[in-house]
Amino acid sequence: MPAGTPELVPADGLTTRQRRQRPLLIVHTGDGKGKSTAAFGLALRGWNQGWSVGIFQFVKSARWRIGEQAAFESLGELHEVNGRGGSIEWHKMGSGWSWSRKSGTDDDHAAAAAEGWHEIKRRLAEEQHTVYVLDEFTYPINWGWVDVDDVVETLTTRPGYQHVIITGRRADAKLVAAAQLVTEMTKIKHPFDDGQKGQRGIEW
Repeated sequence: MPAGTPELVPADGLTTRQRRQRPLLIVHTGDGKGKSTAAFGLALRGWNQGWSVGIFQFVKSARWRIGEQAAFESLGELHEVNGRGGSIEWHKMGSGWSWSRKSGTDDDHAAAAAEGWHEIKRRLAEEQHTVYVLDEFTYPINWGWVDVDDVVETLTTRPGYQHVIITGRRADAKLVAAAQLVTEMTKIKHPFDDGQKGQRGIEW
């Protein structure tokens, strides 16, 4: 696809403009590093377009504040102060979603994941955001906490202009088939292989 020109133009009756304005379901999967990082990069581009961005983390602890969260919250404050960029919401499942403020235990993770998905479905129906990042969402699907058929049906029939980015290893085949853009991150080397723990500015 040199110079952004597709090698094949389908005979679907759409104009170039119509085709490039279609909302995307994007999946970042694989064992390599960079799935969430790439998703946050796309969300950053969306913020610059003035789009509303909703980020939902399904696995990371609510006590772990990663660097991207601090940066996006600062950009959200900038939007609130002078209107630059788009609005931003950041929610973590952790010990209870930020909109519910419920404390939780390990036994509550399945229910919390289902609650998070229910809230995302509501927002999609109301077209609340332009970009949704469902970070590490493949895991609750694979663990049976969220029904993959419901996810695929909801995302393939979502209304309006809403991009959805899903990250996580071992993305379900049904999810991959439904997506328009799928990237598999392949690990070649990683410092973890040599016993090195997560590094400031690299992992968080």
